[in-house]
Amino acid sequence: MGYNRRSFLAAAGLAGFSGLAGCMSPDEPSDTTTSSNPPTVTSVGGDSYDLSVSHDVEDWAEYDPDWSHPTEAPNLDVTTETVIEGLEIPWDLAFAPNGDLFISERVGRISRYAAADLETVATPDVIDHADSIAPGEEGGWWEAGSEGGLMGLAVHPDYPDVPLVYAIYTREDEPAVSGGDAYVNRLSYFDVSADDPGETETVVIDDIPGNEIIHNGARLAFGPENYLWVTTGDAASVNPDLGTDQPLPQDPASLAGKVLRLEPDGSAPAGNPDIDGGDPRVYTYGHRNPQGITFMPDATPVETEHGPSAHDEVNVLEAGGNYGWGPEGERARTAETYRGTDYARPVVNTDETWAPPGAVFYTADAVPSWQNRLVVGGLRSQRINLVTIYPTDGEPASTANGGKRFDADWMDPDYSAVHHTTLEDELGRIRHVEQGPDGALYAVTSNRDGRAQGDQFPREGDDRLVRITPA
Repeated sequence: MGYNRRSFLAAAGLAGFSGLAGCMSPDEPSDTTTSSNPPTVTSVGGDSYDLSVSHDVEDWAEYDPDWSHPTEAPNLDVTTETVIEGLEIPWDLAFAPNGDLFISERVGRISRYAAADLETVATPDVIDHADSIAPGEEGGWWEAGSEGGLMGLAVHPDYPDVPLVYAIYTREDEPAVSGGDAYVNRLSYFDVSADDPGETETVVIDDIPGNEIIHNGARLAFGPENYLWVTTGDAASVNPDLGTDQPLPQDPASLAGKVLRLEPDGSAPAGNPDIDGGDPRVYTYGHRNPQGITFMPDATPVETEHGPSAHDEVNVLEAGGNYGWGPEGERARTAETYRGTDYARPVVNTDETWAPPGAVFYTADAVPSWQNRLVVGGLRSQRINLVTIYPTDGEPASTANGGKRFDADWMDPDYSAVHHTTLEDELGRIRHVEQGPDGALYAVTSNRDGRAQGDQFPREGDDRLVRITPA
């Protein structure tokens, strides 16, 4: 697989990140239960590391149980500056506590950016069909690759003392489970302080249901209470068009179509919900293809996921909640999906396609009017989707500047939302948005996956990491 040398743009570089330990993007659960599991000491490449972490939410630098939502409309006049170009389908960004930035590329490359230098630290053996196309090259999605490959990244909260980077990727199962080709997702960690981090891979969870082409989910995040959160897709198990109709997302014993909450060693925290017949690592279930997990300042988890024929969703997660995807005969996920049921209700359910991947609940002030709003990437929509979540019984957020309100009676009874958009068709497919330790917003594009809309993408320099700033 080819490797294009990146350009490092000093004027917009991240050199100042190294050594910073400022605000990082919100990331974890809403309960403050501590685990009863004993400390886990693991040996990686001959070195021993204590993976155990504290679970006191008040230790989270961004914790603010009394936070309030903005009521005025956001300023949508923003601009971007390129930080790194020449990436191949970047999928995730993970900032370490010391300011190091780790980037995953779907083709199977984990890189570290520190002190204005980008180095490859590991190359997991991903599926062959995780290819990229070059800028200016023609080629549709099926020629370019799948939605699988190397996806989510997360850095151990005690990095660099515990120099472990977690990654989740799609691999071909050998031998195949059922006689044909079979694909699964594997969650592992790597010791990035080693001479060869790739040789230190330690598998945390293997055989998560996966798919060569679609619906792998796979966002990772360490949250406010230092649990590891993992989103998993339904692995196309609910797709009659592909001849699959297995309601795995509704099976709490399956890891498909779930949000998992884990200790750093992959075990289940003692405070996880007790779902009847469920795997103890499952926090919520009934998801289709969730690719975003982030956290409000009071540590409440927020999830984004792709819906069928639009009907993309933003959900404020409730422990043990069933989010309605996968039951026999129910494939629409419209108002009728939820009325008269016990399903957990969405805060947003769209009537147009956002294709929402990674998201961050932004708490800093580098883009002041976006503070305390959910910033969501957009793949097919090729834009930033800005969501203001507010208590349904509180002061409504403004719909000025073209905002759209979500407050239907069949949606989440506790929260409503207002949606704004910006940067439409300026960057192309925006795969993830993250808050840096400097308080700035960073986004990565996904134009080399063969699915960009319009003939202007991928353009020279794609894919890229950009910084978003007020115009």
